[in-house]
Amino acid sequence: MSQMQIDWDVPITVDDGLTLRADVFRPEGDGPYPVLLSYGPYGKGLAFQDGYGSAWDIMVENHPDVAAGSSNRYQNWEVADPEKWVPHGYVCVRVDSRGAGRSPGVIDPFSARETRDLYECVEWAGVQPWSSGKVALSGISYYAINQWHVAALQPPHLTCMIPWEGAADFYRDMSYHGGIYCTFFHHWYRIQVKSVQHGRGERGPTSRFTGQPVCGDATLSEEELAANRVEFGDEILAHPLDDAYHRERSPDWSRITVPFLSAGNWGGQGLHLRGNIEGFVRAASEHKWLELHGLEHWTEYYTEYGVTLQRQFLDHFLKGEDNGWDRRPPVILRVRTLDGFEDRAESEWPLARTQWTRAYLDAKELTLTDDPSAPPASHSVDMAGQGVTFTAPALEQETEVTGPVAARVFVSSSTTDADVFATLRVFDPDGEEVHFQGAIDPRTPIAQGWLRASHRKLDERLSTPERPVHTHAESQPLTPGEPYCLDIEIWPTSLVIPAGYRIALTIAGRDYDHGLEGARLGHFANELRGCGPFVHDDARDRPADTFAGNLTVHTGGGRQSYLLLPVIPRQQES
Repeated sequence: MSQMQIDWDVPITVDDGLTLRADVFRPEGDGPYPVLLSYGPYGKGLAFQDGYGSAWDIMVENHPDVAAGSSNRYQNWEVADPEKWVPHGYVCVRVDSRGAGRSPGVIDPFSARETRDLYECVEWAGVQPWSSGKVALSGISYYAINQWHVAALQPPHLTCMIPWEGAADFYRDMSYHGGIYCTFFHHWYRIQVKSVQHGRGERGPTSRFTGQPVCGDATLSEEELAANRVEFGDEILAHPLDDAYHRERSPDWSRITVPFLSAGNWGGQGLHLRGNIEGFVRAASEHKWLELHGLEHWTEYYTEYGVTLQRQFLDHFLKGEDNGWDRRPPVILRVRTLDGFEDRAESEWPLARTQWTRAYLDAKELTLTDDPSAPPASHSVDMAGQGVTFTAPALEQETEVTGPVAARVFVSSSTTDADVFATLRVFDPDGEEVHFQGAIDPRTPIAQGWLRASHRKLDERLSTPERPVHTHAESQPLTPGEPYCLDIEIWPTSLVIPAGYRIALTIAGRDYDHGLEGARLGHFANELRGCGPFVHDDARDRPADTFAGNLTVHTGGGRQSYLLLPVIPRQQES
């Protein structure tokens, strides 16, 4: 486009002497201008359309406003389109993270070294001649996760940030759901990061922007490449408890004081949603907002709705515009319905008017009921099977469920451990399950939760009835056949459920599977069958002699198993 100056491969030398490479998109003229910065491993020279073509095609076909108003020639995976920001008086800076794209070094995702690099990049951007000295961080996923990390270091030029669909707790949000190893990062690293590692040179892709190799000019051997990266998936697997490795890659909420807009996705079960909400609730920032939406993981950031929301926030904090943002309620919800979304502003999270509602499991009738007095019963399932589903009566009126969900379930195992997968589901009046567009998977249940029974110990400082938090500091094996009480965190959700529909809870010993033909996307390894790429099928973490036995759910008597739902009163039409 005209009236945009582009500086390719600008050097940024960080404190240990390594030189990172950045592309800078800025208005013509002296400025100064506020800066939108991102730092990540996906190759700044790799066009969105080339690296993630299937996701791009789906997004622009279903949401033509994404591509409108831009030539889209500078689109890059999960970061801002400069053609929608530079004309409004912003500089966009994209930095290839250490060891990726055109930046040399050793790849070590989310490490303290990377966080320090991002700090250095923020401070570099804050003192450039074209910079106003006000720097914001903006981007999706990886480019959101590391915002939480660097904000805790409090770089002086960091003015505000937009962690858009960004997880936070490296153990609970990303690597070990309820203590169960998730294989996502193993495959993500192989497919999305190693493919653009610095040093792939002529064996890597070529930039349609510059004609240069995306991964640097040098072409290294496979042995040299291997020496310049950690084996990320194996490193995670080597740390099954929440130890110093995971803490290094998680934020210190007490030190995050910068203003932020945390944007999460109801469909982000298994990666980002929990972190966006935890960040809003727990960060020390005085000025913070939570926005929750739906659609695909990478879509809403680029839509007219998403860009407008971001611009209002950034114009206020970076340009000082009195546009009413500071008077906006702190919680912005796109409440999910069967037909779309209802936009609503709220004052807090969880919502103060929530009616916390218990639905008790009955293992004899396989029902959910409001009656806690059912006699003792039990139901056993094969851990490798579909599990057992407890179904509530048909709803007598439209019901909204919005907020965190929890389940207290008494279980026993035929072995010394058990993985419990708790899935919140909705069925229509004909008994067909209602699926929803997840952040990645086009057919997902309403919400999911996980817990390894040996990790059942609660963190009493942080736990609440609706949000149990586990220490994951030790493993407490089970005595086969003996029942144990498990408090399971089911990730937050939102849905307005019509009258006549039924709510159900499935307890199983493996991942949910909708039983239909699954979808495929080019940058994910597995068929998407209801959990997206967030599956738990590594035999090293789940050996068959322990996790392929029988799981028994106990209810009634002194073992009242129940589902805790956040029911929101609906305004009745007069």
